[in-house]
Amino acid sequence: MTSTLAKTTFLSFLFILFSPHLIVAEIQTYIKEYNYQASEDDSRNSSRVSAMREVKRLLLEELGTYLESVTEVKNFQLTKDQITALTAGIVKTEVLDEKWDGHTYWIKTKIVADSDDVIKSIDNLRNDRDKSRLLEDLKKRSDDILEENKRLREELQLARSDDKEGIKQRYDTSIKQLSAIEWFENAYRSVDHKAAIHNYSKAIELNPKFVEAYINRAWHYEKVGKNNEAIADCSKAIELNPNMAEAYLKRGYAYLMLGKYNEAISDFNKAIKLNPNDAISYSNRGVTHDNLGKYNEAILDYNKAIKLNSKDAISYSNRGWAYTKLKKHNEAIIDYHKAIELDPKCMSAYANRAINYIKLGKYNEAIFDLSKTIELKPKDVEAYYYNRACCYSLLGNSGNAIQDLSKSINIDSKFRAMAKTDKDFDNIRNTPDFKRLVGE
Repeated sequence: MTSTLAKTTFLSFLFILFSPHLIVAEIQTYIKEYNYQASEDDSRNSSRVSAMREVKRLLLEELGTYLESVTEVKNFQLTKDQITALTAGIVKTEVLDEKWDGHTYWIKTKIVADSDDVIKSIDNLRNDRDKSRLLEDLKKRSDDILEENKRLREELQLARSDDKEGIKQRYDTSIKQLSAIEWFENAYRSVDHKAAIHNYSKAIELNPKFVEAYINRAWHYEKVGKNNEAIADCSKAIELNPNMAEAYLKRGYAYLMLGKYNEAISDFNKAIKLNPNDAISYSNRGVTHDNLGKYNEAILDYNKAIKLNSKDAISYSNRGWAYTKLKKHNEAIIDYHKAIELDPKCMSAYANRAINYIKLGKYNEAIFDLSKTIELKPKDVEAYYYNRACCYSLLGNSGNAIQDLSKSINIDSKFRAMAKTDKDFDNIRNTPDFKRLVGE
């Protein structure tokens, strides 16, 4: 049996991490009704879309007014428009009732917000400039389109019949764009990958030039293992905007997952050129160099990533892996120490630090790390039990060694047969797998 080591960890956009705040949670509920007076050129759908965007804007502005008064949000130094934009990506608007009589679209909606959760999410988003900029841009787009719609409706009322067609086409396009933004916001809040993909697809269907929808759908495709689809989406985004670093970053990640390392490096290079201050691009290029066996190049990339973001545990853990492959065990251990300090649940750091301790003959320290690895990931840990058994054996504790080996259910039966007695257990030390583990 070959001992399994924890692999280098890849980085992606994904997750929203919330920093702690000492605040008392309050549930805020707002209900609004809105009457949209349709023009003769409006359909039921266009009336609903406009009504929904207008009432949603009013609800979010009301919530924004409340949040603006909260001490923690005041400390963020955000404008009311910024607060409203960010909450659009956090809080769901629920339709309570709606009616259409052919002239007026009436809609009644509600938002319910846990102030604690919303404030934490705002804090996270404001520290992620790309995400906050996206939500602010979406709000501006939506507001601009609503204003344009009003102007176009007025033009339609005054236009001569032969001028109406062009204005009506522009109006219909703007309605589709508003609807696309609604689908995008629904997708953005979704934690279910399939639902998000569906919603982003609807946004793209309505607005085929919606670059951000392609980018975000690509991320969800990657999460469900559809890397070819992610590549297609990123390529489309690049076609629409060749200077979008995030598109190259995500496509590079998809290539990396498919083992197309040269293509991945090419895309990471482009992402770094467009955005030289993005730590993730350097870290993922480092992972790619790792996969190509270019560990010194990988370390240079991890160095840059850490310089740009010294709080990222994964970059330290990844650099520790590169040092391990170069047999620089002390340097690796220092990096794993730092990774664990930043993220006490970083399983790969414990697992790989244990391997370095074993190489240095520090078996007690390795046992501690392997025990922590097993605690953090109680499933699929046969290799860690096996490694810990070897450490116990080297310390002369064959009782614990035999107990651990019995838990390594995927180890060849001959190993377990060897471990039936203390005397026979010593034979394991002569196996190729054990020698490979301790570096003999």
